[in-house]
Amino acid sequence: MYGIFFEDINFAADGGLYGELVKNRSFEFPQSLMGWKTFGHVEVMSEGGPFERNPHYVRLTSSLHHDKYTGLENEGFLKGMGFKDGETYRFSVWARSLNGKPQKIRIELIGSDNNIFKNGGKEKSAATVTVDSKEWKKYSVEIKSYATDAHAIMRIFYDNRNDGAIDLEHISLFPKDTWMGHENGMRKDLAQALYDLHPGVFRFPGGCIVEGTDLATRYQWKNSVGPVENRPLNENRWHYTFADRLFPDYFQSYGLGFYEFFCLAEEIGATALPVLSVGLACQYQNNDMSAHVPLDELQPYIDDALDLIEFANGSTDTKWGGLRAEMGHPEPFNLKYISIGNEQWGQEFIDRLEPFVKAIRAAYPKIQIVGSSGPLAEGDKFDFLWPEMARLKADLVDEHYYKAPEWFFTNAARYDNYDRKGPKVFAGEYASHDYLRGKANNFRAALSEACFLTGVERNADVVRLATYAPLFAHVDGWQWNPDMIWYDNLRSMRTPNWYVQQLYSLYKGTHILKATDADNQPFAGQEGLFASAVRDDNAKTLIVKVGNSTPEPETFNINLLGVKNVGYKVKLIRMQEDDQDVVNTLDNPEMVVPKESEFTIDSPNFSLQVQPQSFNVLIIPLQ
Repeated sequence: MYGIFFEDINFAADGGLYGELVKNRSFEFPQSLMGWKTFGHVEVMSEGGPFERNPHYVRLTSSLHHDKYTGLENEGFLKGMGFKDGETYRFSVWARSLNGKPQKIRIELIGSDNNIFKNGGKEKSAATVTVDSKEWKKYSVEIKSYATDAHAIMRIFYDNRNDGAIDLEHISLFPKDTWMGHENGMRKDLAQALYDLHPGVFRFPGGCIVEGTDLATRYQWKNSVGPVENRPLNENRWHYTFADRLFPDYFQSYGLGFYEFFCLAEEIGATALPVLSVGLACQYQNNDMSAHVPLDELQPYIDDALDLIEFANGSTDTKWGGLRAEMGHPEPFNLKYISIGNEQWGQEFIDRLEPFVKAIRAAYPKIQIVGSSGPLAEGDKFDFLWPEMARLKADLVDEHYYKAPEWFFTNAARYDNYDRKGPKVFAGEYASHDYLRGKANNFRAALSEACFLTGVERNADVVRLATYAPLFAHVDGWQWNPDMIWYDNLRSMRTPNWYVQQLYSLYKGTHILKATDADNQPFAGQEGLFASAVRDDNAKTLIVKVGNSTPEPETFNINLLGVKNVGYKVKLIRMQEDDQDVVNTLDNPEMVVPKESEFTIDSPNFSLQVQPQSFNVLIIPLQ
């Protein structure tokens, strides 16, 4: 039920979760040398490269003088590259020697003081690659860092000052210690933060980038698979969406593509939920229907959806299942869900969604289809779409709400009266926005989400999935806040919101229990109290979640009706803060964290003093 939603916003992929340290590694940015500085004789070439969809590369020509150099350096994504003392980094490049004679390049890690890293002796953070062929080949070497620096660069020297030239393409640098040791891998601490959430579902790759500002720049999954060197660059719609948060060097390398998303979902134990374009560009950014694909030209988009299911689940003798196997995963990914469209609305959305539903149902009747209720939690668009989703027999409807904490506190009963027979709910994007405090990831926001989620859990027969959004944000490159996990080039921080989501994931139980007050009403804010209860047959426990939104302590009486064999040591996990504005930071990442304690009860009926402004999880053993 509780999962994660990934969108490449706030430098979440390149510069974030994706471990690549080199920006514009294939020289395909609109300005071919963006991210690079050159010295000596360096020329961008576009004919004769090794990769059809990434045609550009650089030619380095010798300086012809023993005191002159030719080379280039890369600045990394945001204020430099982050290196850690003692860590090893894997450099790779596709290269050729124009005359076929062995030629060398020297790679150095350069600190923010413009000096090469040294260990105090003769050893330096440098390595040499010998390019020994006229044909394009991949070369790799490992480099050890002898310093910790969040704002370093990588410098490459052409070590031939006699007559000669060398071509370089797809220049790459990764930490060797990536998540699960993958060569084209994820940044380890960020992937670990996802694993530690114990997510049930993983929605990707967006979000608005699925739509694109225009259809040409929508996320196209087929461009994100196959050899990583031959995946074409895509514009990221978020680099100019907010003029006051402009990042003109924000693009998508597709290095973190659909294959990597599926593998990551598998490795963190989550069910994949991919989202594909319905043929509508972002409707917020396009009022003219000419921006969208005409209905009689929709078939390639439908084919993309059918082909994706084949890529995920098809046998190895199919076209796309064969590609999956060729990439290293012959076993199917066992895809269960597919979402068509993001925050689309109106009749134009329904007209395009309906043929997708028919085609997917005919070819893959077991795949569950996720539709949309639009960008808001209520209103004309929402009211129009829900009956249409029911008519089309969508399995789930994606609801989004970015609201103030007060909305979350007052809407804990939102799903109590939803139709039990219609499509189920996927709360695909939610986050509490404390507008008065700059939308900070503070404790007040987290507490309001925790209290709201008691109502989501209580209605698990209606709400099948829930994912906070956005997931990631780089402190030096964000466009949107709040976000669940913040980081810089070396460090990361888990917000109070992260801990709330983790508690729900860890203690979700196997069966929902009825939890009501003396008037037989669910706890949805009476006297500031919120509650839900589950039974976990695997752990043989009862789990009660209780939130108190008031500044006063409240007595909460618990009567475990019909329970006789209760254990007497109860574990209590509590998040509580008197100052609701408190936040976690990179310098102080554990200002707000759950704290565990135990207390003893002498019967199935007992009282709990619920601390003011707190979220509590009680784990009660069953003997």
